[in-house]
Amino acid sequence: MSRLAKILVLSTAVVAMAAVTAACGTEKISVPKQQAALYHGATVFSERCAGCHTLSYAATYGSAPNIRTAQAISGPNFNQRCERPIDRVLYAIANGGFSGAYMPQNVVVGQDAVDVAKFVATYAGRQAPLVPGVTKCQDKPIGTLPPYAGTTQVLPASGSTASTATSATSATKVAATGAATKKAASTAKKSKAKSSAAKSATGKKSSKATSSGT
Repeated sequence: MSRLAKILVLSTAVVAMAAVTAACGTEKISVPKQQAALYHGATVFSERCAGCHTLSYAATYGSAPNIRTAQAISGPNFNQRCERPIDRVLYAIANGGFSGAYMPQNVVVGQDAVDVAKFVATYAGRQAPLVPGVTKCQDKPIGTLPPYAGTTQVLPASGSTASTATSATSATKVAATGAATKKAASTAKKSKAKSSAAKSATGKKSSKATSSGT
């Protein structure tokens, strides 16, 4: 390759890189500043979650564009994944996602966590493909903030509550059954003891009567 050709190739590469850099620089949060809590949530999300998650409203593109090139830390693409109701988001923030494998627990806390949850629940899923019979994310209720919002206390996310209640009910039934079985065994033991005592007394009276007759 001639010197002139090398210079042209290098110049083209520099121009292309400059264009890409400029384009990235124009990406910005697209949440109205008037919506203070949501804008703050988008800002915090951009600062703390950009490396692993994609959500265009926060100008973050951390998710793998292709599942074949995904890395272990590649998080969900929130442009396409719906995150409602809001307590799902709070649960994930506090617990390191739903697997707890790579995302740090309590990656944001306090009011930051609340605002991030509001932002994600509001804007996630807007590019989700339409599926017949499935409610669009925007049409699903966002839900309400749970009592522990803004603290480090964590309760089960929606969907887990029913199974937790079922488990608790099952445990109660098992405990009640165990207590009833124990009580029945105790009653049977006492009844057997009384029966043995009665037989012994009868035997003694019979023996005494025989001796008297003799």
